[in-house]
Amino acid sequence: MSIDDSIRHELVSRLRQGARTVEFTRGSPIDWRPGDVPNPEGLLLPYFDDASAWELIATKLEGGHEVETKTLDHPPGKKAYVMKIDLNPGRPLLYVKFQLRRGVVVGRSFHESDRK
Repeated sequence: MSIDDSIRHELVSRLRQGARTVEFTRGSPIDWRPGDVPNPEGLLLPYFDDASAWELIATKLEGGHEVETKTLDHPPGKKAYVMKIDLNPGRPLLYVKFQLRRGVVVGRSFHESDRK
């Protein structure tokens, strides 16, 4: 299921305000690896870093990229948002997962997918 425009707007607003974080806890494991993902537009940095990963997410949200809602196992029953982004033909899709918690966007996953 795709997200509605009000959620999309709130996510973009929070990201553009810098209200974003990546935090590992036992109850909320993460797989946040932007440094392993080649950036096809990275002239100075050939791989993503945290800042460019968040910028990509915000830009894709603003551009209307498909976002799915997912119910998490950890923490149980909580909601997350998932994007699968085709950055470069011939490479796996980029898998991105994040949550909106207390007005902050929390990164959970940023890595190449196992599937093309």
